[in-house]
Amino acid sequence: MAKRKPFKSANLPVEVDIVSDFVCPWCWLGYKQFLQAAGKTKPRPNLSFRPYMLDASVPEGGADYRDYMKKKFGDTPDNRWKAMREHLETAGPEAGIQFDFKAITRRPNTLNAHRLMRWAQGQDLGADCAEQLFLAYMEKGEDIGDIDILCRIAGDIGMDADLVRELLAGDQDKIDVQNEILFFRGLGVSGVPTFIYGGEMAVQGAQTPETHRKVLAEAAKLEPQDT
Repeated sequence: MAKRKPFKSANLPVEVDIVSDFVCPWCWLGYKQFLQAAGKTKPRPNLSFRPYMLDASVPEGGADYRDYMKKKFGDTPDNRWKAMREHLETAGPEAGIQFDFKAITRRPNTLNAHRLMRWAQGQDLGADCAEQLFLAYMEKGEDIGDIDILCRIAGDIGMDADLVRELLAGDQDKIDVQNEILFFRGLGVSGVPTFIYGGEMAVQGAQTPETHRKVLAEAAKLEPQDT
């Protein structure tokens, strides 16, 4: 793919995709840091959530959180997860997050959460849905793989909770979500969060607001491709 040439911005908002998973604490931190940058960017960028599953092998009903994390990171006092958790708990408040990892008891399968996000974005409720999914899991320790929880979130953000329950009971668009995950993996996304600016520039990980501001400024200078 040829690189776009710089041009004088037409003052159009930058389109940004965030590839993320709702059980990823770095994704919530990264999202909040992006929002801090977006709030000071004019015009404000358009953000879309794209699905990614850190572990698609988690059973549909989820797994015991502590057993899952022990298998993944080990159970020694100086293990990697302990260090990451402490870093997140320190960085969270500055971004407006109060992580409560002790409250988490289930490691959910997030396919249905991504399906809910897909429907929410179709109703311009993506930001509200993301906030509630992250908040439910990271601060309240709720199982966001549970249909009752997802339907409550849907109702709280103004969606038709009964319709959402009906849709979640079926298989509609499961393949579409899974194919979208495969699409981004095919682009080389192997870790989240990954932010894709203007379909051309990518930044991975929870980055500082200043980093996002710089990349947004660069992306605003890219010449739009013909559609």
